[in-house]
Amino acid sequence: MDATNPNRAMADFREARRKAKMQDIMARIKGQPADLLSFDDVSQNFRLEGGSALGVQDIPLDSIVGSVGRYHDFNRQFLPRRDGLARRWTNVQRGAEGLVGLPPIEAYKIGDVYFVVDGNHRVSVARQMESPAIQGKVTEFKTRIPISPEDSPDEIIIKSEYATFLEKTNLDHWRPGTDFSVTAPGRMWVLNTQIEAFRFLKMQESGQDIPYPDAVTRWHDEVYLPVIEAIRENGILRDFPGRTETDLYLWIFQHRAEMEAQLGWDVNLEAAALNLIAEQSDSAERVVARGSEKLLD
Repeated sequence: MDATNPNRAMADFREARRKAKMQDIMARIKGQPADLLSFDDVSQNFRLEGGSALGVQDIPLDSIVGSVGRYHDFNRQFLPRRDGLARRWTNVQRGAEGLVGLPPIEAYKIGDVYFVVDGNHRVSVARQMESPAIQGKVTEFKTRIPISPEDSPDEIIIKSEYATFLEKTNLDHWRPGTDFSVTAPGRMWVLNTQIEAFRFLKMQESGQDIPYPDAVTRWHDEVYLPVIEAIRENGILRDFPGRTETDLYLWIFQHRAEMEAQLGWDVNLEAAALNLIAEQSDSAERVVARGSEKLLD
């Protein structure tokens, strides 16, 4: 049957709808994201400004992860989620298979990912046709922390908070190469709070104003870096797979505060770190012991 036949195009649309339903069900079962990302949400999180036109270029379809206005109409694989999309979708399908082809879409680029401005149906049809790429007129927005197509919504939130932290502190400029990445949202706020507290304390001690950039670099050199070096020297991160050095830095500080509240005296960071490792090891041993008991019952 001719691919431009409306009956064939409708059959392809129905197959795409069936796939969309199955993917959405499996995503819920596995707890994986299935939704397209909203460009407005990502833009606000990263505080994007001033895009640069890159012209028309090939866009890898696997790198298109969101949309400006149609992120509810298609899932993460750009399969249609509504039957009401049938007319437009089938018309685009027939054009793609005929002499018309697919005109270039319009897209925004952030890092290594793209968001559709105009051409959501064209992207959906191209993916259904298993095309590797589609042409698009691209506008790029720069960010200090790049986004990849594999990032989950939570990971993008974490990266947006990281980017905001760097914009405020400029630590990627003052101390290049330092990795402040974390694995959970909300932790950059704790680092910001520590810097502000450090600045206030040092101004109280000296009786002089300390410019924010000076406070930032001193906090890094006098507070953050010594803990990170101790973590590395003692190989502590091995006991916390899947976590980062900054994760552990924050946990050690939190654990020290909890220990001081319980004991009623000051606890140094090394003691807090060793105690945290011991507690984690004890917890793991208890889990293994409980599992062994169940096997023996």
